[in-house]
Amino acid sequence: MKIFSCYQVFRSIWLTRPPGRFFHKVHGLCAPLTLADFEAITLCEKPVPKKFNFAGDVLDQWSQKEKTGERPANPALWWVNGKGDEVKWSFGELGSLSRKAANVLTKSCGLERGDRVAVILPRVPEWWLVNVACMRTGLVFIPGTTLLTAKDILYRLQASKAKCVVASEEVIPAVESIVSECPHLKTKLQVSPRSRQGWLSLQELLQAASEEHSCVETASQEPMAIYFTSGTTGSPKMALHSQSSLGIGYTISGRYWLDLKSSDIIWNMSDTGWLKAAIGSLFAPWLYGACIFAHHMIQFDADAFLDTLSTYPITTLCCAPTVYRMLVQKDLKRYKFKKLHHCMAGGEPLNPEVGEQWKTQTGLELYESYGQTESGVICANRRGQKIKPGSMGKGLPPHDVQIIDENGDTLPPGKEGEIAIRLTPTRPFYLFSKYEDNPEKTAATMRGNFYLTGDRGRMDSDGYFWFVGRADDVIITSGYRIGPFEVENALMEHPAVVETAVVSSPDPVRGEVVKAFVVLSASFKSSNPEKLIPELQAHVKESTAPYKYPRKVEFVEQLPKTVTGKIKRNVLRDREWGRI
Repeated sequence: MKIFSCYQVFRSIWLTRPPGRFFHKVHGLCAPLTLADFEAITLCEKPVPKKFNFAGDVLDQWSQKEKTGERPANPALWWVNGKGDEVKWSFGELGSLSRKAANVLTKSCGLERGDRVAVILPRVPEWWLVNVACMRTGLVFIPGTTLLTAKDILYRLQASKAKCVVASEEVIPAVESIVSECPHLKTKLQVSPRSRQGWLSLQELLQAASEEHSCVETASQEPMAIYFTSGTTGSPKMALHSQSSLGIGYTISGRYWLDLKSSDIIWNMSDTGWLKAAIGSLFAPWLYGACIFAHHMIQFDADAFLDTLSTYPITTLCCAPTVYRMLVQKDLKRYKFKKLHHCMAGGEPLNPEVGEQWKTQTGLELYESYGQTESGVICANRRGQKIKPGSMGKGLPPHDVQIIDENGDTLPPGKEGEIAIRLTPTRPFYLFSKYEDNPEKTAATMRGNFYLTGDRGRMDSDGYFWFVGRADDVIITSGYRIGPFEVENALMEHPAVVETAVVSSPDPVRGEVVKAFVVLSASFKSSNPEKLIPELQAHVKESTAPYKYPRKVEFVEQLPKTVTGKIKRNVLRDREWGRI
């Protein structure tokens, strides 16, 4: 890809001096909100303000502090691509450029407050510019991964009724193939060095755009973003988030899980299409004035990743457990990480063995969290808190996280049930607003006084939560309820197993039994299945309760996955039960 060749050309417009900041009036006061205010609001010690805008009430405050010398000249965004291209923006520069981008969206693209914008970009600086510009103008942004197919994009554009799509070079052909079927789409904005008929160029329009733009005063509950959930069954749902749920709601995640300070440089590896990118690559770091680091890799490369981690003064690292599984296969003691002191895992369950290997090789703990698109981070292992390997930590304040039964009653420690968040006396503002255009699905997330996550788990006597599995992934055999993750964990401890997925399989005697689909490591691919299968079964029996062992094992070359990289157990389960 050569879309980065234009960066030096436009560096002059990117480094223009930002204009003055006009602070919002909140509850009739001219004084801007502070970080202490946001923490107090999230902890329910102060009310949510009637008006809030992240660009105006957070980013422009940091820009003002840079001007007055209250904040050192640390970058707000530090971007590299491994090919020699590098971008560093202060908050002032981010403010100036995002105002230009806001004028591009409203004047050049003709968009109005409340219109929806699909943003399908990789980790390039324009992703941050467009998102912040949407906040400044009251537009609703809809992030999407560049891994989306034409069919995926068509569904999202039609369901959301997006008026504009912002796309990068690799996505444009897919958009072009379906654009005729999207009657609501009025504008196509490209991030690309080449011109295309029917597409406006963001870079060219930024050159001519004015820096003067007044940030709109959005209501706290006004829509900010729509995230399409990557469910394992059915079409993705549109989770609608408000200005406050995203812009204020992640303050506590930034403090208790990410442990951020303004001097930190955080590298979060999440794809730009997922809520985890909003948490770790946008809202939480900038609430605390920290620097967001981004390395645009077209494909993940463990060696390049470790070289980057060794080269740059990154203090805070957040990756999916899959990344750590790849990294611990390397000789990590060969690398010296200059400033790294806090590492986190999220997005999927973390195998305890991976956490132990990471700590052995780097001396650093892995702090796991649990959350979802609709709620953000719910549970986490906090810095300084004892880590119980395999646990996803305790509920983050102010979440009242409980394990409940089918009647909506709380269960005692040790009992398995559904992971839920208490909704009374007031529905937490940091939860998503609703599933857009789907009141039935929205209503289905509530049971009694609780919001249902759709996941099963248990809480121990110390208040630590343990993930069991999706509510619809639980296997019931011979009267026992078995969560797939526990079996997968045990299998992953065996050196023959690279990856595995556990589902139910029909059985004439037991109704259903546990079946494991296993991807073998290279050194075990030629093994005799008649010997290896009993060995894996015996290993599981030794690692966990014997009744949980997989009575069926099938070796496969790969597992079906969503575009997010999550294993689609429903596909394997349907195949087993003859549904496909």
